[in-house]
Amino acid sequence: MTEPGRYSYEGLERVMHEKARLSILTALAANPDGVLFPELKELCSLTDGNLARHLQALKEADLIEVWKKSRATLCRMSESGRTQFDAYLAELERVVKDAAARQSKPNCSKKEDLSGWSCA
Repeated sequence: MTEPGRYSYEGLERVMHEKARLSILTALAANPDGVLFPELKELCSLTDGNLARHLQALKEADLIEVWKKSRATLCRMSESGRTQFDAYLAELERVVKDAAARQSKPNCSKKEDLSGWSCA
């Protein structure tokens, strides 16, 4: 048996794991100089309101910086955000590696000898 908590993946932070936020962080990671709000909205397929709400959550978690100049808004990943996102990606890589190494699950339609176990 493996160690307790082996598959708990504590490094999958909820604030980053939400689909829209993961999209935003990935776009910002790929563009270290930042991305203007309209372009980020298009890249992530979000509405103005959704993007603004997710940016606020990411900013409160110190993952991103939001810069304003006149009517333009520039978003970029903070240094702390980059460090946290790198750790998050390492944890995702662990999930993928664990899933790829799995044993195939018994097919309930096939008759297999599992030493008295029945497929539920």
